[in-house]
Amino acid sequence: MLKDKTILITGGLGSFGQKFVEVVLRERGPKSVRIFDNRELAQVEVERKLNDPRVRFFLGDVRDKGRLKRAMNGVDIVVHAAALKHVPVCEYNPIEAIRTNIDGSVNVIDAAIDSSVERVINISTDKAVQPVNLYGATKMVAEKLFVQANSYSGGRKTIFSCSRYGNVVGSSGSVVPLFREQAQKGEITVTDEQMTRFWITLEQGVNFVIKCIEIMKGGEIFVPKIPSMKIAELAEAIAPKAKRKIIGIRPGEKLHEVLLTEEETGRVKEFDNYYIIEPEFPFWDKENHKDGKTVSQKFVYSSDRNKDWLDKNKIIDLDIH
Repeated sequence: MLKDKTILITGGLGSFGQKFVEVVLRERGPKSVRIFDNRELAQVEVERKLNDPRVRFFLGDVRDKGRLKRAMNGVDIVVHAAALKHVPVCEYNPIEAIRTNIDGSVNVIDAAIDSSVERVINISTDKAVQPVNLYGATKMVAEKLFVQANSYSGGRKTIFSCSRYGNVVGSSGSVVPLFREQAQKGEITVTDEQMTRFWITLEQGVNFVIKCIEIMKGGEIFVPKIPSMKIAELAEAIAPKAKRKIIGIRPGEKLHEVLLTEEETGRVKEFDNYYIIEPEFPFWDKENHKDGKTVSQKFVYSSDRNKDWLDKNKIIDLDIH
């Protein structure tokens, strides 16, 4: 699906974006990859590191629809990863979060349709499910925008879907860098001993998104089957000798996260390694994804009720540097 294609990734200088570009260049043989991001210094540094003639850099912001349209000229596939992601930042700057995460998503959708892009995948998060903070709420809205965008494309060829998964181990926005920094001082802060999270590595996240691009029909939300871990176990794996200070759950934070709600499971197809949430109003023949198993009993896929867990030893084996 990606071979000889022109791919654009928004927010391409983030942790996910850089890993996505690395994997696609190494394994998928694209015609070119366009990195769309508003960080000038990071762009210069990544350009020097990659040194690959297939890579193009577009300095721009998803708030600027005109710049997006220019960048998408001749593009086959768009991966939308740009967002304000830090919960406290979004809580303190709600209008900015809305302008980037919601208005920016609308701009990506409009630009993709106008540019006749073939496939657009939105990178979402478990925080979009039953959100309790502004970041999660903006990502929930973005999911709904991308699902329904399939009706806006009309007779054009552009299709839209979403990929929803949990915390990415070792990414710039995860707790891992914080724990490592605190470990140097001999004390780490843990919000709650019972807190759980879904975890996925960068490489796994990238490969899952590529899989989604290959099989998407338009309107699906793809959810991987991934393990959970207790934050306390993560702290123990990273800094076994450090003192642990319990600080309590922060504003806008959940004790456990959810990837599938009970209401959504009525529209879910289950596969060996992932779920597909079908749209309420399908934009394609219901025979698509027919090899998946229809879920007969409603359930909640939450980080505390997961069947797959990472203990301290498995966490240590992860590449979390």
